[in-house]
Amino acid sequence: MSEHKEVELFGIDRQESRCVEVKEKFGITCYNSIDEACKVQDIEAAIISTSPLSHASIIKECLEYNLHVFTEINLVQDGYKENIALAKAMGKVLFLSSTFLYRKETQCIIKKVHEATCPLNYIYHVGQYLPDWHPWESYNNYFIGNPKTNGCREIMAIDLPWIVTAFGPIKDVKALKSKNTELNIQYDDNYLIMLEHKNGTKGVFAVDVIARKPYRHIDVYGEQLQLSWNGTPDSLNEYDIENKQEVNITFEDASEYVEGYATFITENPYREELNAYFKQIVDRNFHPAWDFEKDKVVLDWIDVIEK
Repeated sequence: MSEHKEVELFGIDRQESRCVEVKEKFGITCYNSIDEACKVQDIEAAIISTSPLSHASIIKECLEYNLHVFTEINLVQDGYKENIALAKAMGKVLFLSSTFLYRKETQCIIKKVHEATCPLNYIYHVGQYLPDWHPWESYNNYFIGNPKTNGCREIMAIDLPWIVTAFGPIKDVKALKSKNTELNIQYDDNYLIMLEHKNGTKGVFAVDVIARKPYRHIDVYGEQLQLSWNGTPDSLNEYDIENKQEVNITFEDASEYVEGYATFITENPYREELNAYFKQIVDRNFHPAWDFEKDKVVLDWIDVIEK
């Protein structure tokens, strides 16, 4: 795959009705299996966007068909060791999504935190009422209703990669959790997590699926640095200590939305991480922002938090 080669897309879905819908809406040819697609088309790379518990077996199958693999977040460690080894043996890219590492706002926070010359603390709250995640379907009909891949676990798996990239590896965690709603779920729906990082940074991470108003807010503070962000492209502020006023940090082309999702979910980072995937296929010396090895460490900590 050369850097300037046009990419042709094909879909794979076992449901014939979905294949017909994708063909009608987007003009994309769909197949019922990886085997069928690879027999008919000269396919080089795969993008896996299925439910997390299905990822491990699909990743393995794609690698065995000699495909590079991009996968959405997994939430569980099924097949990590085996698929990492298989990708290396096959000489294929195994790319793991971590969308928030490709947001301009989080990249700016990471940069400013790394440049800080003083100890830092942070307070971070991410919450959204579970039925509002996908208003068009029941939360019991897809993976966030499953205790193994529950909504709170997904929030942690989405946000902890950029948190540890900014503030460093985790040294210790303490958590308070409970079920505060009457939602039809068999897992805790809210967490208050205290994190201690190896460099001395301390953080409070509040995670929930009970906030009726979608919520994403972080305050980062220390003697020489103070930042706040409400999760949207226009809401990152740095406090000007000398002049005692908030200064808004602006970004170009950072706020493409899809109707039906919360306003703090923007589309641009998804495109950026796909570009990074293609770049790694072309240049094997390119190191993406996240990988399976780093993710295993984070998932280990999420297991500790849940227990």
